[in-house]
Amino acid sequence: MVSTGIPLDIAVIISTALEGILYGFSIFLFVCTMLTSTYKRDANRPIALVAILLLILSTAHIVMDIIRLEDGFVKYRDTFPGGPAAFFQDISQPTFLAKNILYAFQTMIGDGVLIYRCHVVWQSIWVIVLPSLLWFSASAASFTAPYYASKSTGGDIYTNQAGRWVAALFVLTLLTNLLTSGLLAYRIWTIERRVSAMRTINSTLMPIVRILVDAAIMYSAVLFVMLVCFLCSNNAQYIIQDAIMPIVPIAFYMVFIRITLRNTTLDHLWIVYGAGSDGMERNLQRYPTQPSQYHKSQWAHSDNCSHGAANEAFRAEH
Repeated sequence: MVSTGIPLDIAVIISTALEGILYGFSIFLFVCTMLTSTYKRDANRPIALVAILLLILSTAHIVMDIIRLEDGFVKYRDTFPGGPAAFFQDISQPTFLAKNILYAFQTMIGDGVLIYRCHVVWQSIWVIVLPSLLWFSASAASFTAPYYASKSTGGDIYTNQAGRWVAALFVLTLLTNLLTSGLLAYRIWTIERRVSAMRTINSTLMPIVRILVDAAIMYSAVLFVMLVCFLCSNNAQYIIQDAIMPIVPIAFYMVFIRITLRNTTLDHLWIVYGAGSDGMERNLQRYPTQPSQYHKSQWAHSDNCSHGAANEAFRAEH
């Protein structure tokens, strides 16, 4: 199938420029995340580890894109048969393989974080069985595609066997994101309904649902557009795929920052990387009429979303 849309050499220039802009924004959010996670000592280590891994992968990817850009337009401009457009179409190039392997690792980490959040919130291994199967399948597809691409002797990604694995990867990643985000939102919503009638403090978890749904919609929309472009053999999919590299850490950073800025209490942070929801729900039920004596907790702010009793009970039990 012949590729359509903008010429591939122009698509590479646009994708690198767009990725650079988004990468700069992700750096800013990374700094904010590190500062915020440092403030919250209990959430520091896992958040810092994932944030640093995402930063390393996105940095390596944009560096690889710059090298690939220089190779196509400068180093091999006059020596590669067909010129820059043919160079960027060659999926067996080491730079192409390297950047797609980086994308595979980024996808594994991003989807793995979503699955971990599901396990934390549901406190059940059975809930994450299907998402985990999708994750393993997507991981296999993400590393199989570069293998077949490395064996390519001609043609673009759309006509090569690697293209089938790429399409499978996009579909599996989209399904994983939709499923895990839906499970998260549903669980938090049910917890909110269950405890709302038992507490006297003015608090709600619905803003957390909106934050998670916002991130899921952003990531899912980008994945869907990329999948459609790929199935239509449109070169715009290269632009979107490169943009996803900084979008994944941006979504990760924004979820944590928005939750922390809205409420710095521990019972909201467990949604990102904390204890199970059963403990939080149990604490809210155990202390429904005693919020005032805990309002000066070092973890709580005296605002409309304070859960002082739940925080102190959480700390006492863990």
